[in-house]
Amino acid sequence: MSFFILGISHATAPVDIRERMSFSPEQIPVALSELRGLEGVREAAILSTCNRTEIYTYLENENHRQITDWLTRLRSPDDPGVSSRFYSYEGLNAARHLFRVACGLDSMILGEPQILGQIKDAYQQAQQSKTTGHFLHRLFQFAFAVAKHVRTDTRIGEHPVSVAYASVHLARQIFADFSKLTALLIGAGETMELVAQHLREQGTQRMIIANRTLSRGHELAERFGAYAIGLHEIPTHLGEADIVISATGSPNLLLTHATVSEVLKARKRRPVLMMDIAVPRDIDPKVMELSDVYLFTIDDLHSVVENNQNSRRVAAKQAELLIDSQVTSFIEQLRGLDAVPAIRAVRNRASALKEQTLQQAQQMLHAGTPPDQVLNFLAETLTNRLMHAPTAYLRQAANEGRDHIIRQAHELFGLMDKPPDKQK
Repeated sequence: MSFFILGISHATAPVDIRERMSFSPEQIPVALSELRGLEGVREAAILSTCNRTEIYTYLENENHRQITDWLTRLRSPDDPGVSSRFYSYEGLNAARHLFRVACGLDSMILGEPQILGQIKDAYQQAQQSKTTGHFLHRLFQFAFAVAKHVRTDTRIGEHPVSVAYASVHLARQIFADFSKLTALLIGAGETMELVAQHLREQGTQRMIIANRTLSRGHELAERFGAYAIGLHEIPTHLGEADIVISATGSPNLLLTHATVSEVLKARKRRPVLMMDIAVPRDIDPKVMELSDVYLFTIDDLHSVVENNQNSRRVAAKQAELLIDSQVTSFIEQLRGLDAVPAIRAVRNRASALKEQTLQQAQQMLHAGTPPDQVLNFLAETLTNRLMHAPTAYLRQAANEGRDHIIRQAHELFGLMDKPPDKQK
């Protein structure tokens, strides 16, 4: 049995492929049920973000191919060749990969903190779907601890570098004065909250926040002195926006070529910057063909991100060393987990023998047997019953010349007078 991870990410596939492979929160419970139903899949969890989709499993066999086939069949049946974009990790390499992802070392933006929260959400959703057990529980809890350790003991989290930060940084290269701009933010999640914060720091005075759930939109708008609208109101307010940044979980396009083209006529050739940082995409890629529109996708942010990550690379090397040491600790913890069934069985047997002997002692007391005799019976009988199986096994090992069993018994029971090694 071992851990197995199958994934696809920004490092192996462009956004149009990643969006096909992504799972919405509503789709994950059904997918987890199907995944758990595959032969040999004992535990499972799914992480799906704009930059990666990863399947985490604990397997009872080595049939990894069935997971690849399942993911391909489910998310890309018309393009089976997409599996060439997948990567996989097994055993301790799988643990190391998850630790690196949780620390932001495998992210497009080195050290970005949002991924840890997304992993926690993925684990919680798997728990709710009852597809996790002892092994994935240990793996994920250890990953969370490693990420905290890296954040605390390295400078990986210094200097604000995120998709949100990169978006605003890119806008600064196009617009000199933010104070007179209007920004339309589509979505009200954590990423958009960071975008709003960065825009406000740059001096943006007017922001419109469009969201499917208007109450959440109002909540975010109040924090930044913005104006909240529903998604259906976007065409009405789109013409006011100089900057449009979209990051929703919508399965369909929110801004079509036709809608944007019509709005541009009213803007009288005033340029508009659009950034689509959603997967699946929110803005029709054909919008890029329109004059006076500058459209960037999440993949376009890569160069911006690259220029802002140099300060984190030294910290990343330190983090890699920490992760290697933590993988060693995780191995030791797993070995302890392997001993749990044996320890439980020994304790259960000892408890059963105790109850049996105690009942006999109580019966003797009720029959009028003197307490001293009952105590002697209880001590001697319980000792003999507990030691019968191990002493019989030790005698057999001695008769068969298996001296290593004798030495291990001394270590197991903490005996000081360990026998000398048998002379050859």
